[in-house]
Amino acid sequence: MPHTSRRRVLRPLLALGAIAGLAAAGLAASVQPDRWWKPGEGRVMQESTDYPNAAGSLRVLLVDGPMDTRGHPFFEPLGENGRACVTCHQPSDAMSLSLDSIRRQWELRGHHDPLFAAFDGSNCPDLPQERRESHSLLLDHGLIRIARPWPPRDHDGSPIETDFEIEVVRDPTGCNLSDRWGLAAPEPMVSVYRRPRPVANFKYILAMGFAVDPKRSQPLPIDPETGQMVSGNLMADRRVLSLEAQIRDALQTHLEFKGRLSPEDIARITDFEQRVYAAQQTSRVGGDLDTGGATGGPATLRDSPAGRLGSQGVPVWSEFNAWADAGKDASLTPGQRAWRESVARGAQNFRERMFLISDTTGINSPMGFGNPVLDRCAFCHNMSQMGMDVAPGQVDLGTTTRPFADPQPHLPLFRITCTGEPHPHYGRVIETHDPGFALTTGRCADVGKITLQSLRGLAARAPYFSNGSAKTLREVIEYYDRRYNIGYSEQEIQDLVHLMEAL
Repeated sequence: MPHTSRRRVLRPLLALGAIAGLAAAGLAASVQPDRWWKPGEGRVMQESTDYPNAAGSLRVLLVDGPMDTRGHPFFEPLGENGRACVTCHQPSDAMSLSLDSIRRQWELRGHHDPLFAAFDGSNCPDLPQERRESHSLLLDHGLIRIARPWPPRDHDGSPIETDFEIEVVRDPTGCNLSDRWGLAAPEPMVSVYRRPRPVANFKYILAMGFAVDPKRSQPLPIDPETGQMVSGNLMADRRVLSLEAQIRDALQTHLEFKGRLSPEDIARITDFEQRVYAAQQTSRVGGDLDTGGATGGPATLRDSPAGRLGSQGVPVWSEFNAWADAGKDASLTPGQRAWRESVARGAQNFRERMFLISDTTGINSPMGFGNPVLDRCAFCHNMSQMGMDVAPGQVDLGTTTRPFADPQPHLPLFRITCTGEPHPHYGRVIETHDPGFALTTGRCADVGKITLQSLRGLAARAPYFSNGSAKTLREVIEYYDRRYNIGYSEQEIQDLVHLMEAL
């Protein structure tokens, strides 16, 4: 594939030789590249790049950068559909994929853009690909199709014995009822639709604070390739256990790569991924997030140790504690003072506001905390600097499963019938839009469980939750408020939204 230009906006009188010199030196500050990274364009990724968004700006750091991406396997189109890894993991979107970016690419190129590849960038591969409605889940909800084998397969490819049956109640995409792509296919599959997870801040995602998964009362999983214990936090449904396995999985599915990537190229991708940090750097209202005593932004992520439990060390989101006194800073505008104080209150609320958590697998069962248990947001989102869980594992918040899920008529609906023990909270028959972790384990008790995501770079990568059911950060807070009957005041909701925008 020929390389396209890596610069769209150039001053007319700038000589071509000077452009090349700037690129080689990584000094292109006066020339703004297109936000969208095309496969194979050969752009230089700088050590630090800021991307504006509605809340302010995101900063992406590359340790030991800058790096020429020409020929790098993360950025090159390796498979049959013209995609590269960067297609669904855009730096401007905190190494994920925002709805704004998706829609912009459709406006520019329609279904010809590799992002909308038929296999998983459309609702189902056998739909008319030139039509917008065939890509509605990606265009309206930011969702990529994930095809899981049924019954589930172990890491060596052998079938897993299940303790539940699955049937399709409703299928607006047509894929789960398809003779080629669905449960009746020669190789049966279940199609679910999920958001791309960020490829950044892996130091924290891979961290292990415990040797066991308390959410299942089992030891942490062992990577079958290395024999080493791993966190299991890479994928929404923990279907792979290592970065290397995740790369191979993505190459075969999302890139439709038919060959075998060399160990050297896999090592180049994992090396790159572990050097990328992304977080919000500025607020359009509050200014820089690392001023006034605060330590927001990705530099703190880069420089801090991972896997620390906030309740025993650096409290979660204590990066913004100093802003509790922002009202005393005469150098700030009234708007800046109010916003910074709001962020500090949101961080305190996140750590201290108590509410009853009920009927949540991975918390109320099988851990033994009781049902309900009185705790706070930082009970699960307890890792300093990141807001993940130091205790790895999957949790069911109810975002995909009735009766807690918001109405999602655009998604498939499955009926799960437990053939062994009933589910501890849903009973024997369950209706869900995404069985989640159960599609990996084959266990009824795991229906609806999803791996907790990192909470960094949120303002750059809407929509939220694994199924894109929350279009805004406010909708995230409001879902928790409804789900657990918290009773947030309007001020508390605003404070928590401002905190999320600052991450």
